[in-house]
Amino acid sequence: MSERVVIIGSGPAGWAAAIYAARANLKPLVIEGAITEANRIQGTLPLGQLALTSEVENYPGFPTGDLAAYVKTGVSPERYLPEHTGHGITGPELLELMRQQATNFGTRIITHDVVDVDFSKHPFKMKTDDGADGGQEIEALAVIIATGARANYLGLPSEDRFKNNGVSACAVCDGALPRFRNKPLVVVGGGDSAMEEATYLTHFASQVYLVHRRDSFRASKIMSDRVLANPKITVKWNSVVEEVLGDDNPRVGVTGVRIKSLKDNQVEEVPAAGYFAAIGHTPNTDFLKGQLKLTDKKYIVWTTPQRTYTSIDGVFASGDVADDYYRQAITAAGTGCMAALDAERWLAAKNFH
Repeated sequence: MSERVVIIGSGPAGWAAAIYAARANLKPLVIEGAITEANRIQGTLPLGQLALTSEVENYPGFPTGDLAAYVKTGVSPERYLPEHTGHGITGPELLELMRQQATNFGTRIITHDVVDVDFSKHPFKMKTDDGADGGQEIEALAVIIATGARANYLGLPSEDRFKNNGVSACAVCDGALPRFRNKPLVVVGGGDSAMEEATYLTHFASQVYLVHRRDSFRASKIMSDRVLANPKITVKWNSVVEEVLGDDNPRVGVTGVRIKSLKDNQVEEVPAAGYFAAIGHTPNTDFLKGQLKLTDKKYIVWTTPQRTYTSIDGVFASGDVADDYYRQAITAAGTGCMAALDAERWLAAKNFH
Protein backbone atom coordinates (compact mmCIF):
# COMPACT_ATOMS: atom_id res chain seq x y z
CA MET A 1 0.00 0.00 0.00
CA SER A 2 1.29 3.44 -0.89
CA GLU A 3 1.70 6.31 1.50
CA ARG A 4 -0.49 9.24 0.58
CA VAL A 5 2.20 11.87 1.18
CA VAL A 6 5.90 11.41 1.89
CA ILE A 7 7.93 14.43 2.99
CA ILE A 8 11.69 14.17 2.52
CA GLY A 9 13.50 16.56 4.86
CA SER A 10 13.08 17.88 8.37
CA GLY A 11 13.77 21.61 8.47
CA PRO A 12 11.13 24.34 8.79
CA ALA A 13 9.77 23.52 5.32
CA GLY A 14 9.41 19.83 6.07
CA TRP A 15 7.72 20.28 9.44
CA ALA A 16 5.36 22.97 8.16
CA ALA A 17 4.37 20.65 5.32
CA ALA A 18 3.87 17.82 7.80
CA ILE A 19 1.68 19.92 10.09
CA TYR A 20 -0.60 20.99 7.25
CA ALA A 21 -0.68 17.57 5.63
CA ALA A 22 -1.44 15.84 8.95
CA ARG A 23 -4.24 18.27 9.81
CA ALA A 24 -5.71 17.52 6.37
CA ASN A 25 -5.78 13.83 7.39
CA LEU A 26 -3.22 12.85 4.76
CA LYS A 27 -1.26 10.83 7.32
CA PRO A 28 2.15 12.06 6.14
CA LEU A 29 5.38 10.15 6.56
CA VAL A 30 8.47 12.30 7.14
CA ILE A 31 11.87 10.88 6.22
CA GLU A 32 13.96 13.17 8.41
CA GLY A 33 17.49 12.05 7.48
CA ALA A 34 20.03 9.82 9.16
CA ILE A 35 22.20 10.61 12.18
CA THR A 36 25.64 9.80 10.81
CA GLU A 37 29.12 11.28 11.04
CA ALA A 38 29.08 11.92 7.29
CA ASN A 39 25.91 13.97 7.63
CA ARG A 40 27.37 15.86 10.57
CA ILE A 41 30.47 16.83 8.61
CA GLN A 42 28.42 17.77 5.56
CA GLY A 43 25.86 19.72 7.61
CA THR A 44 22.90 17.54 6.64
CA LEU A 45 21.81 16.04 9.95
CA PRO A 46 18.09 15.86 10.76
CA LEU A 47 16.42 19.24 11.47
CA GLY A 48 18.51 21.03 8.85
CA GLN A 49 20.51 24.25 8.90
CA LEU A 50 18.37 25.96 11.52
CA ALA A 51 19.54 23.35 14.02
CA LEU A 52 23.03 24.83 13.61
CA THR A 53 21.80 28.26 14.73
CA SER A 54 22.05 29.22 18.38
CA GLU A 55 19.71 32.20 18.85
CA VAL A 56 16.75 32.84 16.54
CA GLU A 57 15.50 36.41 16.90
CA ASN A 58 13.59 36.86 13.65
CA TYR A 59 11.02 34.04 13.68
CA PRO A 60 7.63 35.64 14.47
CA GLY A 61 6.03 34.61 17.73
CA PHE A 62 9.25 33.95 19.64
CA PRO A 63 10.47 37.25 21.12
CA THR A 64 13.36 37.63 23.50
CA GLY A 65 12.51 36.21 26.90
CA ASP A 66 12.86 33.13 29.04
CA LEU A 67 10.91 30.52 27.09
CA ALA A 68 12.36 27.55 28.99
CA ALA A 69 9.10 26.55 30.66
CA TYR A 70 7.18 26.68 27.40
CA VAL A 71 9.79 24.64 25.55
CA LYS A 72 9.88 22.06 28.34
CA THR A 73 6.12 21.58 28.29
CA GLY A 74 5.85 21.75 24.49
CA VAL A 75 8.38 19.05 23.64
CA SER A 76 8.20 15.40 24.67
CA PRO A 77 10.57 14.59 27.58
CA GLU A 78 12.85 12.37 25.50
CA ARG A 79 13.41 15.19 23.00
CA TYR A 80 13.73 18.08 25.47
CA LEU A 81 16.98 20.05 25.26
CA PRO A 82 17.99 21.10 28.79
CA GLU A 83 20.62 23.59 27.63
CA HIS A 84 18.06 26.38 27.09
CA THR A 85 19.79 29.77 27.15
CA GLY A 86 16.96 31.79 28.66
CA HIS A 87 17.47 34.57 26.09
CA GLY A 88 14.84 33.55 23.55
CA ILE A 89 14.34 30.58 21.27
CA THR A 90 17.24 28.64 19.77
CA GLY A 91 17.29 26.94 16.38
CA PRO A 92 17.18 23.38 17.79
CA GLU A 93 14.37 24.30 20.20
CA LEU A 94 12.28 25.89 17.48
CA LEU A 95 12.67 22.82 15.29
CA GLU A 96 11.86 20.45 18.14
CA LEU A 97 8.65 22.40 18.74
CA MET A 98 7.79 22.13 15.03
CA ARG A 99 8.57 18.42 15.06
CA GLN A 100 6.40 17.89 18.13
CA GLN A 101 3.55 19.86 16.59
CA ALA A 102 3.68 17.64 13.51
CA THR A 103 3.66 14.42 15.55
CA ASN A 104 0.79 15.73 17.68
CA PHE A 105 -1.37 15.59 14.55
CA GLY A 106 -0.26 12.08 13.63
CA THR A 107 2.83 12.57 11.48
CA ARG A 108 5.01 9.48 11.37
CA ILE A 109 8.80 9.82 11.20
CA ILE A 110 11.65 7.58 10.11
CA THR A 111 15.29 8.54 10.65
CA HIS A 112 16.87 7.59 7.34
CA ASP A 113 18.44 9.15 4.29
CA VAL A 114 16.74 8.72 0.94
CA VAL A 115 19.39 7.28 -1.37
CA ASP A 116 17.34 6.64 -4.51
CA VAL A 117 14.03 7.70 -6.02
CA ASP A 118 11.98 6.60 -9.02
CA PHE A 119 9.61 9.31 -10.21
CA SER A 120 9.20 7.78 -13.68
CA LYS A 121 5.95 6.05 -12.79
CA HIS A 122 3.16 6.27 -10.27
CA PRO A 123 3.06 5.56 -7.38
CA PHE A 124 6.49 7.06 -6.77
CA LYS A 125 9.18 4.89 -5.21
CA MET A 126 11.93 5.77 -2.74
CA LYS A 127 14.72 3.75 -1.17
CA THR A 128 16.35 4.60 2.15
CA ASP A 129 19.79 3.79 3.49
CA ASP A 130 20.50 0.78 5.67
CA GLY A 131 19.81 2.18 9.12
CA ALA A 132 19.47 0.36 12.42
CA ASP A 133 16.22 -1.19 11.21
CA GLY A 134 17.50 -1.85 7.70
CA GLY A 135 16.75 0.01 4.49
CA GLN A 136 13.21 0.45 3.29
CA GLU A 137 11.38 0.74 -0.01
CA ILE A 138 8.55 3.23 0.21
CA GLU A 139 5.80 4.09 -2.25
CA ALA A 140 3.90 7.37 -2.25
CA LEU A 141 1.05 8.97 -4.16
CA ALA A 142 2.59 12.42 -3.63
CA VAL A 143 6.04 13.54 -2.54
CA ILE A 144 7.19 16.81 -0.98
CA ILE A 145 10.93 17.44 -1.17
CA ALA A 146 12.21 19.68 1.63
CA THR A 147 15.85 18.67 1.89
CA GLY A 148 17.20 22.22 2.03
CA ALA A 149 20.64 23.50 1.10
CA ARG A 150 23.85 23.40 3.05
CA ALA A 151 26.18 26.37 3.43
CA ASN A 152 29.59 26.13 1.83
CA TYR A 153 32.61 26.66 4.07
CA LEU A 154 36.32 26.72 3.36
CA GLY A 155 36.78 23.45 5.23
CA LEU A 156 38.94 24.78 8.04
CA PRO A 157 38.76 22.84 11.31
CA SER A 158 38.47 26.18 13.12
CA GLU A 159 35.33 27.01 11.12
CA ASP A 160 33.68 23.89 12.45
CA ARG A 161 35.04 24.53 15.93
CA PHE A 162 33.34 27.92 16.22
CA LYS A 163 30.07 27.29 14.36
CA ASN A 164 27.26 28.88 16.39
CA ASN A 165 29.94 30.59 18.47
CA GLY A 166 30.83 33.40 16.09
CA VAL A 167 31.01 31.50 12.79
CA SER A 168 27.96 31.86 10.55
CA ALA A 169 26.91 31.55 6.93
CA CYS A 170 23.90 33.87 7.14
CA ALA A 171 24.24 37.56 7.95
CA VAL A 172 20.50 38.16 7.75
CA CYS A 173 19.92 35.34 10.24
CA ASP A 174 22.63 36.25 12.74
CA GLY A 175 24.06 39.70 12.02
CA ALA A 176 21.82 41.56 14.47
CA LEU A 177 22.73 39.34 17.41
CA PRO A 178 24.20 41.21 20.39
CA ARG A 179 27.53 39.38 20.07
CA PHE A 180 28.15 41.08 16.71
CA ARG A 181 26.88 44.58 17.38
CA ASN A 182 29.45 47.37 17.25
CA LYS A 183 32.23 44.82 16.76
CA PRO A 184 34.54 44.19 13.78
CA LEU A 185 33.41 41.31 11.58
CA VAL A 186 34.97 39.31 8.72
CA VAL A 187 33.25 38.12 5.54
CA VAL A 188 34.92 35.77 3.08
CA GLY A 189 33.82 35.66 -0.56
CA GLY A 190 33.73 37.63 -3.78
CA GLY A 191 30.32 37.09 -5.37
CA ASP A 192 27.00 38.87 -5.01
CA SER A 193 26.24 36.94 -1.82
CA ALA A 194 29.42 38.21 -0.20
CA MET A 195 28.62 41.77 -1.27
CA GLU A 196 25.13 41.48 0.21
CA GLU A 197 26.40 39.95 3.45
CA ALA A 198 29.12 42.57 3.92
CA THR A 199 26.77 45.45 3.16
CA TYR A 200 24.08 44.10 5.47
CA LEU A 201 26.53 43.64 8.32
CA THR A 202 27.58 47.30 8.19
CA HIS A 203 24.23 48.11 9.82
CA PHE A 204 25.50 46.44 13.00
CA ALA A 205 29.29 46.07 12.89
CA SER A 206 31.87 48.70 13.71
CA GLN A 207 33.95 47.50 10.74
CA VAL A 208 33.62 44.77 8.13
CA TYR A 209 36.67 43.11 6.57
CA LEU A 210 35.92 41.41 3.26
CA VAL A 211 38.50 38.75 2.36
CA HIS A 212 38.80 37.83 -1.32
CA ARG A 213 41.44 35.68 -2.97
CA ARG A 214 41.60 37.71 -6.20
CA ASP A 215 42.21 41.34 -7.12
CA SER A 216 38.68 41.90 -8.42
CA PHE A 217 35.21 40.70 -7.46
CA ARG A 218 33.19 38.29 -9.55
CA ALA A 219 30.05 40.01 -8.24
CA SER A 220 27.91 42.28 -10.40
CA LYS A 221 29.32 45.78 -10.88
CA ILE A 222 26.54 47.51 -8.99
CA MET A 223 27.02 45.27 -5.97
CA SER A 224 30.81 45.62 -6.11
CA ASP A 225 30.62 49.40 -6.39
CA ARG A 226 28.32 49.54 -3.39
CA VAL A 227 30.84 47.64 -1.28
CA LEU A 228 33.83 49.66 -2.46
CA ALA A 229 32.02 52.92 -1.67
CA ASN A 230 31.07 51.86 1.84
CA PRO A 231 33.46 53.42 4.39
CA LYS A 232 32.78 50.64 6.92
CA ILE A 233 34.04 47.90 4.57
CA THR A 234 37.75 47.18 4.13
CA VAL A 235 38.61 44.75 1.34
CA LYS A 236 41.52 42.38 1.85
CA TRP A 237 42.46 41.66 -1.77
CA ASN A 238 44.50 38.66 -2.90
CA SER A 239 44.10 37.09 0.52
CA VAL A 240 42.85 33.87 2.07
CA VAL A 241 41.68 32.91 5.53
CA GLU A 242 44.15 30.61 7.24
CA GLU A 243 42.35 30.17 10.54
CA VAL A 244 39.47 31.42 12.63
CA LEU A 245 40.74 32.42 16.07
CA GLY A 246 38.85 32.35 19.31
CA ASP A 247 38.02 30.86 22.69
CA ASP A 248 35.82 27.82 23.22
CA ASN A 249 34.02 29.61 26.03
CA PRO A 250 30.49 30.29 24.62
CA ARG A 251 30.65 33.78 26.11
CA VAL A 252 33.73 34.53 24.00
CA GLY A 253 33.77 32.54 20.77
CA VAL A 254 35.47 34.10 17.75
CA THR A 255 38.05 36.75 18.55
CA GLY A 256 39.78 37.17 15.19
CA VAL A 257 40.78 35.75 11.83
CA ARG A 258 44.27 34.96 10.53
CA ILE A 259 44.66 36.11 6.92
CA LYS A 260 47.49 35.39 4.48
CA SER A 261 48.38 37.49 1.46
CA LEU A 262 48.73 35.48 -1.75
CA LYS A 263 51.12 38.10 -3.11
CA ASP A 264 53.85 38.13 -0.49
CA ASN A 265 52.69 35.41 1.98
CA GLN A 266 52.52 37.95 4.79
CA VAL A 267 50.18 36.95 7.60
CA GLU A 268 48.08 39.26 9.72
CA GLU A 269 45.54 38.67 12.45
CA VAL A 270 42.42 40.76 12.15
CA PRO A 271 40.41 41.22 15.37
CA ALA A 272 36.80 40.17 14.85
CA ALA A 273 33.81 39.00 16.88
CA GLY A 274 32.37 37.10 13.95
CA TYR A 275 33.29 35.27 10.75
CA PHE A 276 30.74 34.95 7.93
CA ALA A 277 31.29 32.48 5.09
CA ALA A 278 29.65 33.86 1.95
CA ILE A 279 30.84 31.40 -0.66
CA GLY A 280 27.48 30.00 -1.61
CA HIS A 281 25.21 27.10 -0.76
CA THR A 282 24.81 23.59 -2.15
CA PRO A 283 21.22 22.32 -2.47
CA ASN A 284 20.70 18.77 -1.27
CA THR A 285 19.49 17.36 -4.57
CA ASP A 286 22.10 14.72 -5.45
CA PHE A 287 19.78 11.88 -4.43
CA LEU A 288 17.33 12.92 -7.18
CA LYS A 289 19.85 11.84 -9.84
CA GLY A 290 18.48 14.19 -12.46
CA GLN A 291 14.85 13.09 -12.27
CA LEU A 292 13.59 16.62 -11.60
CA LYS A 293 14.38 19.77 -13.54
CA LEU A 294 17.11 21.72 -11.74
CA THR A 295 18.66 25.14 -12.19
CA ASP A 296 22.29 25.47 -13.21
CA LYS A 297 23.07 25.70 -9.48
CA LYS A 298 21.22 22.39 -8.85
CA TYR A 299 18.19 23.90 -7.10
CA ILE A 300 14.80 22.37 -7.91
CA VAL A 301 12.84 24.46 -10.40
CA TRP A 302 9.35 25.59 -9.43
CA THR A 303 7.60 25.23 -12.77
CA THR A 304 4.49 27.31 -12.02
CA PRO A 305 4.45 30.81 -10.50
CA GLN A 306 3.07 30.94 -6.94
CA ARG A 307 2.99 27.14 -6.74
CA THR A 308 5.42 24.52 -5.45
CA TYR A 309 5.00 22.30 -8.53
CA THR A 310 8.09 20.63 -9.98
CA SER A 311 8.69 19.10 -13.40
CA ILE A 312 7.06 15.86 -12.23
CA ASP A 313 3.31 15.94 -11.65
CA GLY A 314 2.66 15.00 -8.02
CA VAL A 315 6.13 15.91 -6.75
CA PHE A 316 6.39 19.21 -4.90
CA ALA A 317 9.33 21.17 -3.49
CA SER A 318 9.56 23.53 -0.54
CA GLY A 319 12.19 25.52 1.30
CA ASP A 320 15.81 26.14 0.45
CA VAL A 321 16.06 23.15 -1.90
CA ALA A 322 14.18 25.34 -4.38
CA ASP A 323 14.73 28.85 -2.98
CA ASP A 324 18.22 30.23 -3.59
CA TYR A 325 17.17 33.84 -2.91
CA TYR A 326 15.54 34.30 0.51
CA ARG A 327 16.84 31.26 2.43
CA GLN A 328 15.06 32.14 5.69
CA ALA A 329 13.32 29.85 8.17
CA ILE A 330 10.04 31.71 7.81
CA THR A 331 10.03 31.60 4.01
CA ALA A 332 10.92 27.90 4.11
CA ALA A 333 8.03 27.23 6.48
CA GLY A 334 5.73 29.26 4.24
CA THR A 335 6.55 27.20 1.17
CA GLY A 336 6.20 24.05 3.27
CA CYS A 337 2.61 25.08 3.97
CA MET A 338 2.11 25.80 0.27
CA ALA A 339 3.50 22.40 -0.74
CA ALA A 340 1.15 20.57 1.62
CA LEU A 341 -1.84 22.49 0.28
CA ASP A 342 -0.69 21.88 -3.29
CA ALA A 343 -0.33 18.16 -2.58
CA GLU A 344 -3.72 17.96 -0.88
CA ARG A 345 -5.46 19.62 -3.81
CA TRP A 346 -3.54 17.54 -6.34
CA LEU A 347 -4.56 14.32 -4.61
CA ALA A 348 -8.19 15.44 -4.52
CA ALA A 349 -8.12 16.40 -8.21
CA LYS A 350 -6.71 12.96 -9.05
CA ASN A 351 -9.40 11.36 -6.88
CA PHE A 352 -6.85 9.65 -4.64
CA HIS A 353 -8.45 8.86 -1.31
